[in-house]
Amino acid sequence: MVMTPSLAKVASRTARGAALAVGAGVASAGVLFGYGLGQTTKFILRKETLALLPEGSTPIRILHLSDIHMAPQQELKRRWLHSLADLQPDLVVNTGDNLGHQNGLDALVTALGPLMAFPGAFVPGSNCYFAPRPKNPLRYLAKSSHVPRNSPKHQLPWRQMHSAFGAAGWVNLTNKNHSMVVNGTRLEFTGVDDPHLGLERFAGWPSGSVSSSAAPHLRIALSHAPYQRVLDTFTDAGTDLILAGHTHGGQVCIPGYGAVVTNCDLPTWRASGLTYWEHAGKSTPLNVSAGIGTSRFAPVRIACPPEAILLTLTDGS
Repeated sequence: MVMTPSLAKVASRTARGAALAVGAGVASAGVLFGYGLGQTTKFILRKETLALLPEGSTPIRILHLSDIHMAPQQELKRRWLHSLADLQPDLVVNTGDNLGHQNGLDALVTALGPLMAFPGAFVPGSNCYFAPRPKNPLRYLAKSSHVPRNSPKHQLPWRQMHSAFGAAGWVNLTNKNHSMVVNGTRLEFTGVDDPHLGLERFAGWPSGSVSSSAAPHLRIALSHAPYQRVLDTFTDAGTDLILAGHTHGGQVCIPGYGAVVTNCDLPTWRASGLTYWEHAGKSTPLNVSAGIGTSRFAPVRIACPPEAILLTLTDGS
């Protein structure tokens, strides 16, 4: 078909319009990516207070860290983690996904060095065991309950990391329990291996004397990924406080709406922050960290700043 002059002009205008639309879309995506990349180092400290301690107890300040995803040469992250030691927490709790690169261990230990001078406890996440890999971002637009496929070639130096934490006195709660006294209050801990990999095994609470349950104490449960089955188990077991991470707070959120996904079966409105988990007539405070880092293959945060949490436990008086 031979185009008339008028038809040729219309086709030309249409082609130019399409090209301009594509160009504008690419430019907008570039601006959005640049913004999201810049937000990955806009670290914040979220502060929460919970009246959970027995009457007359001295307050306990817990620094909750999660999803550091440390890689070499992340100097801004290292400096910020160093600065958190100025808070002088009574306890540091780390809920996993510490490594973001196969060569990230030295950088992680250096970054956490000042904080490892304080008592601590930890559980691992999948990115403590295996390095992140490129993935189709559309996979995150659906609820995730699959077990990631990993292999020895992607394995991270998690044993050395656990040894470094242990040498500093941090307690490994990987499918284990432990009791410690902090500021005069006995804290009973239980933790699970990463539910995202299907490795969790509930270890119950530390055993003690026949009268230990009557003495003042607080029960704290740790999990990297806050899957509902794990939260239900913790709540049924009489947990007083649950600490978790994994979600990155959604990582890419819609202003005024919030997270679109949590990368597990946790409802999106619980993607970060302090809420209460209800199950079988019981209610337990649940603190989900939005995390500190990201996968190096998805280095953006939108409307979801990286965070650490300073959680102050009081007696409510």
